[in-house]
Amino acid sequence: MDKITLTGQLVQYLFTGVTVGSIYALVAVGFNIIYNVTEIINFAQGEFVMLGGLIMVFFTVTAKLPLPLAFVLTVVAVTGVGVLMERCTINPIKNASVLTMIIVTIAVSILFKGIAMFVWGKNPYIFPPFSGTKPIFVLGAAIQTQTLWVLLMTAVVVVLLTLFFKKSRYGKAMLACADDPEAARLVGINVSIMILISFALSAAIGAVAGAIITPISLMEYDRGALLALKAFGAAVLGGLGSFYGAVVAGVLLGIIESMCAGLVSSGYKDAVALIILLLVLYVRPSGLFGNVEASKIKEF
Repeated sequence: MDKITLTGQLVQYLFTGVTVGSIYALVAVGFNIIYNVTEIINFAQGEFVMLGGLIMVFFTVTAKLPLPLAFVLTVVAVTGVGVLMERCTINPIKNASVLTMIIVTIAVSILFKGIAMFVWGKNPYIFPPFSGTKPIFVLGAAIQTQTLWVLLMTAVVVVLLTLFFKKSRYGKAMLACADDPEAARLVGINVSIMILISFALSAAIGAVAGAIITPISLMEYDRGALLALKAFGAAVLGGLGSFYGAVVAGVLLGIIESMCAGLVSSGYKDAVALIILLLVLYVRPSGLFGNVEASKIKEF
């Protein structure tokens, strides 16, 4: 009986870790999309997740819209926020240093947090899971159905991004900008538009992450900062610029964090991401799947 209970607990921790890690992975992918085109670390990425969750709450709970429509409108709304952010803050200073633009993203993050606190207050919010609250039992562990939605949506986002960057003209143009912006300009690629698309994509991914995680773990105005910090750790661990590295590292980080909370103490789980980030920066600055270019982050 004890063995069955222990197995159930480990499976529970594993699914919890994979679920949370998938959110870290999505946010880390958002970091990488912008980094690949601009070399900027967008520290407002976590606020896209926060806005995705809170706007989804508004559409489902306050406006009482059908769930599919609310989800689409949430993604569109947050994507619009990402576009406005790029046009109003990044584009006007496009000739500034990368460090200056990173500082701007921090300021925008603080601004978004303040606006969210003014609109939604300080209370946490939640809305019903996509497909009911009845759990699925696997090896003695109770798995929430929303967990399956998180895993499914993460997989869909990764597949769509892969197809976008490998098959579409805009995706290939964005990769060209990442390799050599000046050469991309010379062959007729509008780098400014590519940067705009990168912010729109990262905001849309953040919206998806916020919408699918809120039924499990609540959402509040200041949640984005910690999510961004842990996802940044995942991006560095996987290698800045590597999408698959971000996914693997995000899930790995979530599992380690969950196991630490369940088997050691929940008080240490938030420190795990920071410790891993420091270790990776010290031992392998380029990350597990990255190249030496990622080590530039040490300069900041």
